[in-house]
Amino acid sequence: MAGNRTFTMIKPDAVEKGHIGGIIEQITASGFRIVAMKMTQMTKTDAEEFYAIHKERPFFGELVEFMTRGPIVAAILEKDNAVDDFRTLIGATNPEDAAEGTIRKKYATSVGENAVHGSDSDENAAIEGAFHFSGREMF
Repeated sequence: MAGNRTFTMIKPDAVEKGHIGGIIEQITASGFRIVAMKMTQMTKTDAEEFYAIHKERPFFGELVEFMTRGPIVAAILEKDNAVDDFRTLIGATNPEDAAEGTIRKKYATSVGENAVHGSDSDENAAIEGAFHFSGREMF
């Protein structure tokens, strides 16, 4: 179902602040169907593998440390045009630049602690979803 699914994570900052319910409500109210979801905690190895594309970037160590400091909520979402629609819903990486009403405008506090992850392509959505979920965990 290329184009119909995307992957998201509610990041440790938003989990710590109790924003899981509000974020999930906003996602489902925007027409997304949750086909897989779980709370888990990434190990250092998990985070390094998941964010390997950023390995050479100066913020990589801080990113890994942040993503392993507490639990996340991982989810696969379904909707027509899922990747693009979800990227619009979450807003710009920097919450100061995010549009009013977006998830990051409401729940993020900085570029580094921006509440949610959203896949940037159909290909990455499939890869990221498979990283966190087995086929029997998707409905």
